[in-house]
Amino acid sequence: MPRVAVTRRITFNAAHRLHNPNKSDEWNRETFGKCNSPNWHGHNYQLFITLEGEPDPETGFVYDLAKLKQIVEDNVVSQVDHKNLNLDVPFLEGTLTSTENLAIGIWNQIKPHIQGADLVSVRIVETENNIVEYRG
Repeated sequence: MPRVAVTRRITFNAAHRLHNPNKSDEWNRETFGKCNSPNWHGHNYQLFITLEGEPDPETGFVYDLAKLKQIVEDNVVSQVDHKNLNLDVPFLEGTLTSTENLAIGIWNQIKPHIQGADLVSVRIVETENNIVEYRG
């Protein structure tokens, strides 16, 4: 049977600050620019979760996307939506909150809960010009 990829889009809003505490304030300002603002900044994130597998002969689904939505809501969105990624999110504690690290963190949060299909990618649109994709 052919393998098919399916993707679910989920949105959330969050604030963060790009700042490496092991570097000087000058280094942080030069490296991260306005994203280093001590007063934080925010994004309207778009999250795309892609799974791949064979369609089930009884449902035609690779994966029940309502179930995927609930997994992501329970394990990610409930922790990040309208939160400060640096201060409020346990799965990002001690991590520089770049979108790259956010994608890895989200992968790690949902991967154990997905069975019956393969998690292919976590894609995050941070801005219309900045998109990150992690493929495990």
